[in-house]
Amino acid sequence: MFDFKITDSKPKKQTEGGLYDIVIIGGGPAGLTTAIYTARDGMKTLILDRETTGGLAATTELIENYPGFPQGISGMDLMDRIRQQAERFGTEIIEFEEVRAVVPVEEGLIEVHTEGDQVFQGKTVVIATGSEPKKLGIPGEDELYGKGVSYCATCDGPLFKGKDVVIIGAGNSGLQEGIPVLEYANHVTFLEFLAYSRAEQILQDRVRAHEKSTLIFNHRVIEIKGERAVTGVSAIDRETNEEKFFPADGVFIYVGYSPYTAFVRDLVDLNKWGYIQTDELMRTKVPGLYAIGDVRADNPAQMTVSVGDGTKAALAIREYLQNL
Repeated sequence: MFDFKITDSKPKKQTEGGLYDIVIIGGGPAGLTTAIYTARDGMKTLILDRETTGGLAATTELIENYPGFPQGISGMDLMDRIRQQAERFGTEIIEFEEVRAVVPVEEGLIEVHTEGDQVFQGKTVVIATGSEPKKLGIPGEDELYGKGVSYCATCDGPLFKGKDVVIIGAGNSGLQEGIPVLEYANHVTFLEFLAYSRAEQILQDRVRAHEKSTLIFNHRVIEIKGERAVTGVSAIDRETNEEKFFPADGVFIYVGYSPYTAFVRDLVDLNKWGYIQTDELMRTKVPGLYAIGDVRADNPAQMTVSVGDGTKAALAIREYLQNL
């Protein structure tokens, strides 16, 4: 029925565990939510994650818009609770297992091939791989990565206590991740390409009110300066075309995200930005293959929406398996 093949000659080894009802690729909010529902429903459920579970949500310092936590909760704590809930119902989780290919074999049987030469079999498969930070593609970005350049202020912000920091991007991610940095940095300059911020107003108000912050709009960053470590950022004022230099010891980049879909680009329909196209039940064009969360087209990259995607997929999978 399907024409998709694995063409390399590496020997494959079948993992112990047999045939799963559902194999979920990605252990962020969407994937873990699906697992809670399917495992609780008695389905044999496996999550594969290329890193540790939690996704980008786990790297967020404070989540204030998730229902049930009026004072907010750290992303790491929230994702740990959701993982415990999934495991409580019997979900099997394997971390640091990156998927190389998804191979439909026949109706009710899809193989998941990993970089570790494992082959996992599922009656259904859910792609919940999320997205990863975009790069600017400018001089100094790759050369100074880990030497002052970072894409995670929650992870690396404390390294710059008492120092000057530039955050590139003044959208939700840039401002939300920059607010904790303001508490220990000497000064934080936010550089935004657009002439305005698309961030939530509450975040803009907090940043503007902080004595150690500066918001600068309509600037295009062209280079990150430094040799052994970051010394600053060069940017062009888009209104005057003047080049300016902003001294800094650390640079955090928040200019959007790209979906993690390369391993299925020849299997499913993608939109022009690389996100997976699904119907309202999270189904792709391949029977038994679903996509949820930030990796899915028309998802606004909000945790509550991703959790809803996971719920919809679980309910659709229940009906699909009943009709096999």
